[in-house]
Amino acid sequence: MAREARLIGPEEEKRFDAFVAGHPKGHFLQSYGWGEVKASTGWQPLRLVLEEEGRIIAAASLLKRRLPYINKAILYAPRGPVVDFHDPDLFSEILAAISRVARQEGAILLKIDPDIPESDRAVKELLQEKGFRLAARGTGFDGVQPRHVFRLDITPPLEELLANMHSKTRYNIRLAEKKGVVIKEDCTLEDLPVFYEILKETTLRDHFLVRSYNYFETMWREMVERGYAKLFLALYQGEAIAGTLAFIMGDKAWYLYGASSNRHRNVMPNYLLQWTMIRWAKEQGCTMYDFRGVPGDLDENNPLYGLYRFKKGFNGVFTEFVGEYDLVYSPFFYWLWQTAFPLYSHGFRRLLFWRKKARAAEE
Repeated sequence: MAREARLIGPEEEKRFDAFVAGHPKGHFLQSYGWGEVKASTGWQPLRLVLEEEGRIIAAASLLKRRLPYINKAILYAPRGPVVDFHDPDLFSEILAAISRVARQEGAILLKIDPDIPESDRAVKELLQEKGFRLAARGTGFDGVQPRHVFRLDITPPLEELLANMHSKTRYNIRLAEKKGVVIKEDCTLEDLPVFYEILKETTLRDHFLVRSYNYFETMWREMVERGYAKLFLALYQGEAIAGTLAFIMGDKAWYLYGASSNRHRNVMPNYLLQWTMIRWAKEQGCTMYDFRGVPGDLDENNPLYGLYRFKKGFNGVFTEFVGEYDLVYSPFFYWLWQTAFPLYSHGFRRLLFWRKKARAAEE
C-alpha cells in the first residue's frame, strides 16, 4: 500500500492532535499547541505526518532552531516521533521522511528523547543501527527532558491509590485538608499572574531560572484554552500559597510546573495539590499520571533527594528513559555545536540568572 509523508498546516491541527492523543506513545510535547508555545521562544514548529490510504500512521512535531553565526539549524522532536518503535520498517519510513525535511532545512542533526524505558534493548539497538548516538548521559537534569520520572498507574479506585501511598504522604494530604487548604480548580487567565508571582518566589528560593510571564500567557492560550492544560491554586485563609500546571494528552497526564510560597509551608499545600491533580486526571479518563523529573542519583546527600522523596511518597514507579539520542547529518557542524555553543549558552544563562536575582533584590 502506498504511503506518503508530508508537512501539514494549521488546517489539520485537530486531525494531527487526534492521532497524537490516541497513540500509545503520544505526548503533550508532540501536540500542535506545544509547537506554538515553543514558537514564542525562537523555535519554528514543523509538523510531519506519514499516511497510508489517507490515515495517519506516524507523525512528528519537529522544532527547528537556527544556530547563531552559521546558516545551519537543528531539529528536535521532544518525546517523539509518535511511532511504534517496535515496527522497524515504520520507524525507518518516518525517519527517512524527517531526514528529507532536515536536508531541506539545513539541519545538522535530529535530536530525540523518546518515551521508551531504558530496559528496552530492542529499541536501543534499533537507534544505534540507524546511526543515532547517545547524547546526554548524566543522572540529574542534564538533558532537555528529564531522563528519570515517577509514573503512577491511576486505573485503581481512588481509595486504593490513597491507601498505597506512603503513610506520611497520606498524613500530609489530610493535614492540608484539616488546616483548611482549599484547591481552586476553576482558574482563569486572571489567576495566572498570581501563580507566576509564586513561581518567581520559588525560583529565587531554589536557585533556578524561570521563563517570562509572556511565555506562560502563550502557554495558557495554546494549551489551556485547547483543553490540554489546567491551572490549580492552593488557597489558605484566602491567600494563594501554591500552584501547579498539569497537562493532558489522550489517556495520560503530566505535572509540569509547581510553585510554592515561603509562607504557610507547614500546611502542606503541595501534597493536596498533587492528590487533586491525580483525581482530576482520573476523572478525565487518564490511566497514567507522570510526576516528571527526579534525579537519577538517589543518594540522600543529593540536593535534589527531597524532590525524589516527595514524589516517591505517592507510590509511583521510578522510570528511566533511554535518554537523548542525536542523528548527525553534518559531523563538522555537530562538533562545533557540541563544543562552542554550550560555552556560549552556559555563559548567557548564568548572566541572565544573576541579573534577575539582582533585580529581585532591588524590588
